[in-house]
Amino acid sequence: LPNARMASLRTLYDPTADAKGTSDDEEEMQQQKRDPLDSALVLTFEGPNSFTGEDIVELHCHGSRAVVHGVLSALSSLSSRAIPLQLRPADPGEFTQRAYAHGKLGLVEVEALADLIVADTSLQRKQALQQFDGRLSRLYGGWREELIKGLAHAEAVIDFGDDEALDAHDEFDDGLNANDGGMSIWGTIAPRIRSLRQAMNRHLADASRGELLRDGLRIAIVGRPNAGKSSLLNLLAGRDAAIVSSSPGTTRDVVEVMLDLGGVRCTLLDTAGVREEKEEGVNEIEVEGMKRARRAARDAHIIVGVVDATDLSRGLEAVDELIRVESESDESSSLLNRDNVLYVLNKLDLVEGNENSINSKEQSNSPKFGISCTTSEGVDDFLSSLTQQALSLVSGDRDEGAVITRARHRRHVEAASDALERFEELSGQGYMALDMAAEELRLASSELGRVTGAIDVEDVLDVLFADFCIGK
Repeated sequence: LPNARMASLRTLYDPTADAKGTSDDEEEMQQQKRDPLDSALVLTFEGPNSFTGEDIVELHCHGSRAVVHGVLSALSSLSSRAIPLQLRPADPGEFTQRAYAHGKLGLVEVEALADLIVADTSLQRKQALQQFDGRLSRLYGGWREELIKGLAHAEAVIDFGDDEALDAHDEFDDGLNANDGGMSIWGTIAPRIRSLRQAMNRHLADASRGELLRDGLRIAIVGRPNAGKSSLLNLLAGRDAAIVSSSPGTTRDVVEVMLDLGGVRCTLLDTAGVREEKEEGVNEIEVEGMKRARRAARDAHIIVGVVDATDLSRGLEAVDELIRVESESDESSSLLNRDNVLYVLNKLDLVEGNENSINSKEQSNSPKFGISCTTSEGVDDFLSSLTQQALSLVSGDRDEGAVITRARHRRHVEAASDALERFEELSGQGYMALDMAAEELRLASSELGRVTGAIDVEDVLDVLFADFCIGK
């Protein structure tokens, strides 16, 4: 093998092939006569200076099936010979799991690596790399360290009394005044904990931007039958993803297409046309399609209401009614924010006077875009606005990349903040509630430790590594 971290070109042979000779020279000649498996780049890394923290040998082979199969077969056969090597294929995520076990990666970094592997867009990649850099771990680790200092102070007060504890923890006292009655026994800890909880709450008040960027946005295209919803989907996707027909009710199920809008992963949802169930020609299959359309609208982050510009009033009324009903049925729906609703007035080429005629008929303040799916007129302006709307939902003050990207993180930080709120109430009650206040600090510290992987993360790891590819 080459020296550590020195890339070397080597010819790979199957060591299990027969190589018998009467002398060392003859055996070497027989070795040279073997069929080589590949000419590969070989690298070695000595632990702990490797990805996993262990000794590693990398064989950078050519990628054909024959080469890969030959090399893997040769490696697996070593375990059956009198050679002290027990080789087996790695389990999904096993390399990363070993890196975590040896302290090379924290849990947040492992999750970031998983996000990086499946990133579809540039912004997803950027966010994953920022998290992989350890910024989030450092933020939570700093918070937890502050809580542990406060907890140590509380334990000292409980064990030795107020004066001794304060003398023993002068490094925590930076001159802040905390003349808050019962909170005086906490020295400067109480105001620091209050400041820490405020920082957590600011961190939580991010409108789930990190999670939206990681998971992607859902954009539902709704409207009456034959308004041009499927045509718009095909135009934006750049391919015939949905069937287009002049017959109403052609789209029955929801058609999904992934689109990259300014680095934001967006799933466009083409839905069934919505109309009165009592209208002529409506059957039970179309009714089910309309139910799914309403459900898609309710769960979407952005609504695109497509209206036939030649039948403006009925089209706008249908979209407005759908939005009203679904927003009332779900108080958490994005439909409550009308900024997340964009109207597309299609078939502009069939309207006499084009946009001027439309604007004179409809003076609503809602954003409306006149387009023609036939001529592509106005589509670029609409797509630009749709992209800006998507970016507005995932952008904001990111505190240098320290944003919440998973519901698991949010759940634990919220629990930590709640514990600190209870601490503030108890800390004002003096010695009577000292034990309970200290327990709230311990609980908050534990919740942050669960985010970074410091404690109690086995169940999270099992699910996380199962989603990794074999090579990681």
